[in-house]
Amino acid sequence: MHGPSLDALEYAKVLERLAQHTSFSAGHELALALRPVTAPEEVRQRQAATSEALALLRASSSIGIGGAHDVRPLVERAERDGLLDPPHFLDILSTLQAAGQLQRLLLGLDESFPMLRSLSPGLYALLPLQQAITRCIGSQGEVLDSASPRLGALRAEIRTLQNRLNERMQAYLQRYQPFLQEPIITQRQGRYVLAVKSNMKRNVPGLVHDHSSSGQTLYIEPLEIVELGNELREAELAEAEEVRRILLELSAQVAAAAAEIRATVETLARTDLILAQARYSREIAGVEPALVVRRAGQMEVLPPTAAGEAGKWPDSRPLPRGEEMLFLPQARHPLLDPARVVPIDVRLGSTARVLVITGPNTGGKTVALKTVGLLVLMAQAGMHIPAAEGARLPVMQQVFADIGDEQSIEQSLSTFSAHMTRIVQILGRADANSLVLLDELGAGTDPVEGSALARALIEALLARGCLTLVTTHHSELKAYAYTTPGVQNACVEFDVETLSPTYVLTIGLPGRSNALAIAGRLGLDPAVLARARDWLSEEDMQVESLLEQIQREQAEIRRQLAEAQEAREHARNLEKRLEREIRDFERQRHDVLARTRAEAEAALREVRERVETLQQQLARTQPTREWLAQARRQVEEAAEKVPPVPPAPPEEEVVLETGGAQSLQAGDRVWVDSLGALGEVLEPPDPSGEVEVQVGSFKVRRPFSDLRKAGRHGEEAPRSAVFAPRPPAREVPLELEIRGLRVADAEEVLDRYLNDAYLAGLPFVRIIHGKGTGVLRQVVREFLSSHPLVASFAGAPDRDGGEGVTVAHLASR
Repeated sequence: MHGPSLDALEYAKVLERLAQHTSFSAGHELALALRPVTAPEEVRQRQAATSEALALLRASSSIGIGGAHDVRPLVERAERDGLLDPPHFLDILSTLQAAGQLQRLLLGLDESFPMLRSLSPGLYALLPLQQAITRCIGSQGEVLDSASPRLGALRAEIRTLQNRLNERMQAYLQRYQPFLQEPIITQRQGRYVLAVKSNMKRNVPGLVHDHSSSGQTLYIEPLEIVELGNELREAELAEAEEVRRILLELSAQVAAAAAEIRATVETLARTDLILAQARYSREIAGVEPALVVRRAGQMEVLPPTAAGEAGKWPDSRPLPRGEEMLFLPQARHPLLDPARVVPIDVRLGSTARVLVITGPNTGGKTVALKTVGLLVLMAQAGMHIPAAEGARLPVMQQVFADIGDEQSIEQSLSTFSAHMTRIVQILGRADANSLVLLDELGAGTDPVEGSALARALIEALLARGCLTLVTTHHSELKAYAYTTPGVQNACVEFDVETLSPTYVLTIGLPGRSNALAIAGRLGLDPAVLARARDWLSEEDMQVESLLEQIQREQAEIRRQLAEAQEAREHARNLEKRLEREIRDFERQRHDVLARTRAEAEAALREVRERVETLQQQLARTQPTREWLAQARRQVEEAAEKVPPVPPAPPEEEVVLETGGAQSLQAGDRVWVDSLGALGEVLEPPDPSGEVEVQVGSFKVRRPFSDLRKAGRHGEEAPRSAVFAPRPPAREVPLELEIRGLRVADAEEVLDRYLNDAYLAGLPFVRIIHGKGTGVLRQVVREFLSSHPLVASFAGAPDRDGGEGVTVAHLASR
């Protein structure tokens, strides 16, 4: 990829954000060095790995590369016959242990994680080396006595000699106390000495090893322990030599496994990068885009790997005529605050290969260019992109960008010259597999010449087949885009009332200048404004007026479309919920009926058995009046225990009383055709003809045409019509955790949970959505605000989770 263009698009800043999610230095370096690739299959494999890691994180967010270190420099040092220090072996040990843990995790994955499973052969736990290090090196970096039998014996001998020396020195301390500066035993140059007054040295025979800075104290080793000190020193030297031998032996084992350790560190770094890409995708709410590639002369779409079955990638399909090669719905710049950035929709590559974006300064034109360029680079590097589902991007061989107006003082180049220098380089390399982004094309020179040059450059790029986005202030390019096949206008909108850009990108319309409108809002003399309008041609004024009207109409259409989409989604959710509730209702109704019928039949069997017993007794004995009275009481007692047998569910439609809508009153019983159950009217029909009906524990609104009158409370219902029983209470938890779920999944899970909680009679519930960026919290609260079972909701107190938890109070039953 073109290096200066990567810099112009601030690709390095994206890598810095990505690197923040790595776990150790090798992964961090790999993230900063990540570059886009151009082979479609490699791009797809990278995207698949990120999607698999994201699924793994959703299942267990604690997965990581903890304990790993980049030990390749230590391995290189060991290969050069270098001696490694004990702490170095601890770094190697923790790295091999991390590799073993990761290998076990990857091998335990099922076939839906092929890319992650393929990493396991590159990991070497090297258990013999781990055991050798564990035997020789302690947790604090010390060489253990167990490292070798000789080392253990030497250290035991040293401890014995030290004890003997201490005992002897204590005796000398008492003997020579009058001649000592201080009654202490100390060491100098590894020898045990006494602190003797300098003028008393003749009274303490021995070897002088040191003196104080003042010269008043001499440090003397008594002659009687010199030989014992020599033995101790020899043992200490032997110990040091044995420790060196052990470390050299361990270093040789590390050098022998150098290739495996390097491969392990590289695989750990690669895995760390993939997990970092998944974490970054979660941070930016990223999606895996479909890829568009050219094969055998035609354009094909490689669907997202996440859309396939477990372990199988979806097959490619031809790109249908009219579908855009580059389609970015709700695309967001990855470096901007996700809570404030305005998403844009970009389409390019079908009817038009060049998009000319016009609009005011600071209106978002450059951000739109950078957003498209960065998302293409991120996708080809293997990162998910911040856009909506359905995003589609072509795999480009090159991405060229000329963005910014910096001058080159060293080369004595003006802004225009600097732009042209970069554009000349781009034209020399761009082709049909290139994405070209040109900011402020034709700026920095005479407007007439700049406009002509801009049109010529667009024609040249169009002839090469490049996908091109340009921004400009030249009005002539608006007309050129309208009249030139393959070129399309776009604009970033501007709110004249607030004098601020909306950052909304509209494709198909050029931007308005807004210069006179802005000047008027800022208080320019109306006379001056009127004179300025006189200089404008009538045609220019008409065009500006027409553009203003079109933009207003488009804004209104977008608003209505958004409302329609919201209403459609709400209706779809209500329909799904109603279907689910009806299924649950019918299942519970049949369960209750079956259980009741079973209990009644069991009671009837008990009565029959008692009657048979009484008949047998009657046949064997002469009945008396008392015996008959007792038998009658037993039969009556048994009969009282028999519950009434409920009728079976209706098999045929029941013909009920009909009447006009006005004949229904609160309290009437009605048959609801669509539910196949009886209900009770709660309110008379409203003007639209809908009636609110209580069916069991549910309240529903149904059109009058779906109802037939079944009589008042005191009248007997048809034999085949039964009231829907209240479903039995369920054990439903008081809390629901939805952190990490997608919006669509969260809404479905939350809807089902609210229904269960309502049926269980819970007065309130706690929804744990986390704080994060606040997107999931907003979705949850918007959903609760329109849910019919929710009476009110609010954030939890700080001690109970604060804004990471929403408490919803359910409607009374």
